[in-house]
Amino acid sequence: MTRGRGYALLALVVAAIVGLSTALYVGVAADDSPRVRNALGDGRAPHNSAAPASTGTWVGTWSASPSAAEPGTETAGMADRSVRNVVHTSVGGTSARVTLSNLYGQSPLSITRATVAVSAGSGTPAALPDTMRQLTFGGGPTVVIPPGRQVMSDAVRIVVPHDSDVLITTYTPTSSGPVTYHRHARQVSYVARGDHAQDATGTPYTERIGSWRYLTALDVLSNESDGTVVVLGDSLTDGITSTPDTNSRWTDVLSDRLRSEIASGRDLPRYSVVNQGISGNRVLTDGLGRPADNPSGLNRFQRDVLERTNVKVVVIDLGVNDILRNPRLADPNAILTGLRTLVGQAHARGVKVVGATLMPFQGHRGYTEAREQVRQTINAQIRAGRVYDAVADFDQALRDPYNPRRLRPEYDSGDHLHPSDAGYARMAESFDLSTLKGSAPAKL
Repeated sequence: MTRGRGYALLALVVAAIVGLSTALYVGVAADDSPRVRNALGDGRAPHNSAAPASTGTWVGTWSASPSAAEPGTETAGMADRSVRNVVHTSVGGTSARVTLSNLYGQSPLSITRATVAVSAGSGTPAALPDTMRQLTFGGGPTVVIPPGRQVMSDAVRIVVPHDSDVLITTYTPTSSGPVTYHRHARQVSYVARGDHAQDATGTPYTERIGSWRYLTALDVLSNESDGTVVVLGDSLTDGITSTPDTNSRWTDVLSDRLRSEIASGRDLPRYSVVNQGISGNRVLTDGLGRPADNPSGLNRFQRDVLERTNVKVVVIDLGVNDILRNPRLADPNAILTGLRTLVGQAHARGVKVVGATLMPFQGHRGYTEAREQVRQTINAQIRAGRVYDAVADFDQALRDPYNPRRLRPEYDSGDHLHPSDAGYARMAESFDLSTLKGSAPAKL
């Protein structure tokens, strides 16, 4: 090759590179700029806004575990019904996505329309103007969820405030058999006949329900949070005796307290808090049915904890029902082995585990001195650091100082097992927030 031909070839290569670079730059600029303006401007993203371009971290802001097949829905399901679930956020974000479940369905669940919106206020199915967004699944407005499966929607641009109610609505034209639900929501949601998923007025939603149907998670793209705290528990975490529609579960109070402490300048991790409590849940034993209603902590840990979005810490408050619901005397070593198995699974994923001591229940119909001894044996192992990475000593925080076998009266809902609103608040206040710092112990 001559020198002249070499220079010519070099010039052609340089020109091609410059041309390609310019094209790439123009393409990226044209694609990104409008998205950034929509996501960070006035919040009025198109109703079918695509995945966000704004920065942040995907975290869980709300979740609930599918607990059973809803009785009475075996034949008709929610055919030709719009279900408007009302959920409460722990952190805010600029985009959202939801997870829907057909775990207990016996045939494919067809959802032909789904929406998300910010609620106009407490105790209403109405949405704030201009916040209604249609959800898509793989780019389309409809999705069919096979029995026993779940699906996550595409991300949609919507400004979701922290500590607010969000409306997630699904319309199902036909029955899928039993409806997958979370029974004890302690939150009123709504149902309308026909397809009213995009109705922002709330007027058609005349039926009120106290459970969450199909919906199991709401994630947000957040600049307020760097990860998710997942709380695994039973009715004490589910908040079974808390006042409905007040977000008085101990996990709600914990979320508010963590946010307040961070705002005051305290050095704490910026985490959201989500609640995976199921009333009646046990460490070792499933409920009846296939799939089992109220699956054990061991059987649901992967799905309900480790598969939650960006989980950093899990808090475990399980074991009381293993004592109370065992027709024979429970083996404390079997319960402790189950709890340690959960910790091992979490550590394998690099997730830190904070565990709660078991609170007293003298006065409850299931109380016996033998069962009390099982509780004390388990608590001794937890306090000695032989189970969890860190301890939340709810037993010490709520027990009656004059009779440690029972709850302090002001913290007792009246059944001598579940806390009052004041008791739930005390649980959150006694939780050492510094235990959320750090990660799982390194493997040796």
